[in-house]
Amino acid sequence: MTIKEYPQDQLAAQPIGYWTGAANEIIIGTIRAALGEEDLTQPHWWILNHIAGAPGTWTREALTAKLSPFDTQRLDFEAIYGDLTARGWITETDGRLSLTEVGEAGRQRAAARMHTVHQQTHEGIETEEYIAALDVLRRMIGNLGGNSDLP
Repeated sequence: MTIKEYPQDQLAAQPIGYWTGAANEIIIGTIRAALGEEDLTQPHWWILNHIAGAPGTWTREALTAKLSPFDTQRLDFEAIYGDLTARGWITETDGRLSLTEVGEAGRQRAAARMHTVHQQTHEGIETEEYIAALDVLRRMIGNLGGNSDLP
């Protein structure tokens, strides 16, 4: 895909708030659509990946505390754990969460969809360009008093 070229001075005058908002909207929308094909939300995805990365380690409370800073929708994490349990995707032993075989299979299907979204999003963008873009955004966040650390 190619994008229309503009003079540097015209690009430099563009409002970053508009472009970060537009990028957020299309990227998050695409991610949510891909996860929706598995009847998952982003928080489902977060939970599944954290549990898969450390099976039998996370408690609901600890995982909710870890994920809450990324929750912009005031989610009911207990309802999400309940949904994943009802699907047979996660189990709890002594308060510790693990994925079932069905849960891991579902996570793998979702991971394949997310990989496709990642490839599509990064198409034509060199790693160095991506890193530079992130660093610029992190500096802007830091300049305005926000947390520019990696999650």
